[in-house]
Amino acid sequence: MEIIFFYLVALIAVVSGLLVVRCQSPVNSALGLVNTFFCLAIFYVMLNAPFMAAVQIMVYAGAIMVLILFVIMLLNLGSDARKRYTSGIVWSSLASLLLLVNVVYFLKRGRVTGAEGDITAYTVKSVGHTELIGQALFTEFLLPFEIASVLLLVAIVGAVVLAKKEV
Repeated sequence: MEIIFFYLVALIAVVSGLLVVRCQSPVNSALGLVNTFFCLAIFYVMLNAPFMAAVQIMVYAGAIMVLILFVIMLLNLGSDARKRYTSGIVWSSLASLLLLVNVVYFLKRGRVTGAEGDITAYTVKSVGHTELIGQALFTEFLLPFEIASVLLLVAIVGAVVLAKKEV
């Protein structure tokens, strides 16, 4: 039953991902992305990582999607933007095909090394997911975390500046 549930959620995630790319309306595309984020949270729950599932829903499906919808509404992307970028479909399709060929090539060539890291399953069970993630985030990965927050701030300011030119 568990494998059937996994395949069902995986199918919904793939269909939602395709809807993100194929929807004509940016708002519908964003809603497809929210559905994909929820499917990802279900995968985290299936992997016994409930904290990551909660963070996935609160941060990505909540805060980041509100930010994306805010930028979509602020920029007011309509049919004129769609007409302007139709030539990019050919180039993006070629780039996607090239990326797919590279992924398949490296997956067929690669093999599992069997190397283990410092954190084992026993460490996760004894210490806990949340504490290990917190320690890694605020010690080892503090600089990338802060850079990501500054990049989000710059994206918001850029969206406001782009929208201000049209007014």
